[in-house]
Amino acid sequence: MGALINDQTGVQEILNLIEGMKSKFPHLDFESFLYKVKHSFKAKENMGKDQLFHLCILAAVERISMEEPDWTYVAASLYASRLYEQCGKVRRLQGEEHYGSFYDLIVTLCEMEIFDGILLDFYSKEEIDTLGSVIDPLKDQLFTYIGIVTLAERYLTKSHDGQAYELPQERFMIIAMTLMMKEPENNRLSLVKEAYWALSNLYMTVATPTLANAGKSYGQLSSCFIDTVDDSLRGIYDSNTDISTLSKNGGGIGVYLGKIRSRGSDIKGFKGISSGVIPWMKQLNNTAVSVDQLGQRQGAIAVYLDVWHKDIFSFLDVRLNNGDERQRTHDLFTGICIPDLFMEQVDARGEWHLFDPHEVRRILGYSLEDHFDENRGNGMFREKYWECVNHPDLSKVTVPAIEIMKAILKSQLETGTPYMFYRDEVNRQNANKHRGMIYCSNLCTEITQNMSPTLVEEEIVHDGKIIIHKKPGDYVVCNLSSISLAKSVGDDVLKRLISIQVRMLDNVIDLNGIPVLQAQITNERYRGIGLGTFGWHHLLAQKGIRWESNEAVDFCDSLYEEIAYLTIKASMELAKEKGTYPYFEGSDWQTGDYFSYKGYQSERWNELKQAIMVHGIRNGYLMAVAPNSSTSIIAGSTASIDPIFRKSYSEEKKDYKIPVTAPDLSEITNWFYKSAYTIDQHWSIKQNARRQRHIDQSISFNFYVSNDIKAKSLLDLHLDAWGSGMKTTYYVRSTSGAEIEDCESCHS
Repeated sequence: MGALINDQTGVQEILNLIEGMKSKFPHLDFESFLYKVKHSFKAKENMGKDQLFHLCILAAVERISMEEPDWTYVAASLYASRLYEQCGKVRRLQGEEHYGSFYDLIVTLCEMEIFDGILLDFYSKEEIDTLGSVIDPLKDQLFTYIGIVTLAERYLTKSHDGQAYELPQERFMIIAMTLMMKEPENNRLSLVKEAYWALSNLYMTVATPTLANAGKSYGQLSSCFIDTVDDSLRGIYDSNTDISTLSKNGGGIGVYLGKIRSRGSDIKGFKGISSGVIPWMKQLNNTAVSVDQLGQRQGAIAVYLDVWHKDIFSFLDVRLNNGDERQRTHDLFTGICIPDLFMEQVDARGEWHLFDPHEVRRILGYSLEDHFDENRGNGMFREKYWECVNHPDLSKVTVPAIEIMKAILKSQLETGTPYMFYRDEVNRQNANKHRGMIYCSNLCTEITQNMSPTLVEEEIVHDGKIIIHKKPGDYVVCNLSSISLAKSVGDDVLKRLISIQVRMLDNVIDLNGIPVLQAQITNERYRGIGLGTFGWHHLLAQKGIRWESNEAVDFCDSLYEEIAYLTIKASMELAKEKGTYPYFEGSDWQTGDYFSYKGYQSERWNELKQAIMVHGIRNGYLMAVAPNSSTSIIAGSTASIDPIFRKSYSEEKKDYKIPVTAPDLSEITNWFYKSAYTIDQHWSIKQNARRQRHIDQSISFNFYVSNDIKAKSLLDLHLDAWGSGMKTTYYVRSTSGAEIEDCESCHS
């Protein structure tokens, strides 16, 4: 190499590493790669080992393509070796050691006050050394380049000055230890090892907050929260305080605004005084911008409003790029709460009537939003709605239903939102309807759990202190993780995986310190979790199944029924061990009604139903499919239930691009990777309708359309989704190029 290279030993180490990869990837052209690397070495002066690694990584990354996708694993191995080198220097590791003393790492990070010392309280040095010996550095070879870069840059623990301390397998072990630390000592280590097995093999991922914050002295572990805002000044401001507190700690927020009186409503009998929901949305928009998530990104808030609310038209305009900026909230995401009756009126081109919720409460003595149709075509909501329409003393605005739908479609094509929340179907399928209502979903439309506003009952002065008494409402908490379908189905590990995964999710509930107390209480009452999936398109390609086929629809049905069965059974087994969730009595789980309306009548389902009636179930809510685009990247698979955008693309980073190909791309799988934008979306609806039957909560389901789609075609998609029994739809993603950002917190 000549005298130009400072680190001759480093050069040889890197070349030896590359030589070792040749046998693993014999189909790759290493000769031309090595020629370019050696030529680059000769051309550079005064390079250290870190720079040499960087040069080799760039050379490997340049070769990632549809023709040779496996260069991503070569680049990932080089990147991992560079990471070992960097951590080794900081941690003063000796010789060939990649992963040093696990115990020393934990002690060091606790002393730096980055880790919570509780890990050392629960685990002895002997136990930590045992777990350290289980860590398998070879599992780092499972990462793609984009996967290991994403994990390293966003989630691996660094010092306060940004130096890398933690390695990938250590992060997985820390998560496993954190989630299992309160398990009985006689079984705890085996459960930690099982959780590490699930994580290190990339069979599953945990939600972003858990991935980033487990073991840390800051942050929390849950993904999203949903609040219901009371129609009072105190309720609105208290809610904003709670939202800012959760946003600061890394949570995405869903907010139901449907109880707030409309513009022009009365206040204390003075008519025409209320300014409606938009000013309060402006306040939330400011919160989203000013209270960021741990300094990494601005807060993420979605607001929902009923389609019969008098402010609906101004609500639908808040994200548009033209019009009065005083009426715009560009940093909020929007969702519409839609009853069956509205969709029927749209389809029939009938009239729709808008009301002020405060006026309805004052004149009729009930809240229209507190009702839903118990059956398709009839129920309490439409009875109350027509009573409002026909009441002589109640003011209303009457418009063609299709005009509201046109405003929805316009906003979706320009901004991707509003999300669609089909409230009747959601509440009909609610296993805990004996305890409340579901008014809206979360930031990513996959969570559907009981909600209610928190009310201030009284304030008293006692011993010179002001004591506030609150009646806590149901403040929804989302605890998420997701199965990597292609890998776990391919290796036939679903039964083993889901058993430990449900336990991990359940333990988040007891470990999490949520700074908003009503959310903590709700979390403990329902013990809701959200087990989801990603890699659906990856799995179809592996199995050689076309997306637009009945085979895909039927496979979706059978696979998600199996996942549902294993998840519900795992929660039942956990209830035997730890007890049921407090609100189990009277639920559809307890009565067996859940299994009836899902149509589960086989022998194994009947046995499970009887077992739950005897032993109970640990979690009131169980399954939810989140977008998980970030964590699916880490796991080297496709996002959520979505089809891929392209077979090959470049992932934009701050100052560089990373080429990415569809997972396991080959001459065979290539034919089954059809772009989302060329897929007939009605086939996606067919799949998701089958999937939704087995998911007790909901699914982040996107529409992918061309930017020149006709309004009638988009309307037909919505009518099909609603008519097929789907509970929610997420973004309308068009080829217009408008940037749409997913909720980071739900990336599980």
